[in-house]
Amino acid sequence: MPRMLDVSDEVRAEIGDEEADRLLAGENAPGSYDCTSCRTPGDSEHERTSTVLFIGDETAVLAFAHATCLPSQVVQVTEEQLQGAVRSISGDTVDLDPAKVVPEQAVLGVTSGLVLIAGELHPALVVEPTAPIVRPGTTGVGDDFLPLLIEQGFMPLTELSEVPPVQHGWSVLLAMGQLHAVLQPSVHGGQPVAWWQAHQPLQVTEGWRNAATKHQQVLMFAAPTGSIGRQPREDLLRDALDKAAANGKLVGAALPLAGT
Repeated sequence: MPRMLDVSDEVRAEIGDEEADRLLAGENAPGSYDCTSCRTPGDSEHERTSTVLFIGDETAVLAFAHATCLPSQVVQVTEEQLQGAVRSISGDTVDLDPAKVVPEQAVLGVTSGLVLIAGELHPALVVEPTAPIVRPGTTGVGDDFLPLLIEQGFMPLTELSEVPPVQHGWSVLLAMGQLHAVLQPSVHGGQPVAWWQAHQPLQVTEGWRNAATKHQQVLMFAAPTGSIGRQPREDLLRDALDKAAANGKLVGAALPLAGT
């Protein structure tokens, strides 16, 4: 079935007419997807959907967004940002050969909220992928998301009774009061690279910003796909976190605040 896709001229120029036509015919486009801008579900069979091509120096990732969130466009990013973000998700990068540009397989859903720990409110980010994540370079089934983070130094949590340890070298980037990225150390030293980067800066509440400024750090919790879900209220988010921790499906760390 043809999809309600928008493929801009600049995206078509990068991926080629043949690939663009296949997308428009519904051959390579997903029916349902998670919007690369607002992170909520979309359906290209029933609502206008934009194709968004993220291009690094050597690789590219084709993503999808609600047309009301983003127009179809090409977004230039650094190769380090693209490789780092995709490698942490699924290892699904592609050469800049139009025939090889394929949709990304998973995105990291990020939710901000205030979490009460030991009688004090802390700013938190909850990260949950939209699909199982396998170890880069492998083709097996399963979900290696938490083991990969534990190897990076994140702590398994069985309850949220105390603030998790600081993860040195990592940080949360706030700029102009908006959330831009979670940064991790570069494997080559030097400047940190983006582990997760918002394609469009995310708004956070005034209370969240104030708590982040007060503590100069943000708590990051991560869980496998299907563990947390998109909770509309902070009390429901806390309940979901507690349940994930009790089931052994939560890791966390305190990340220093970068920016304002």
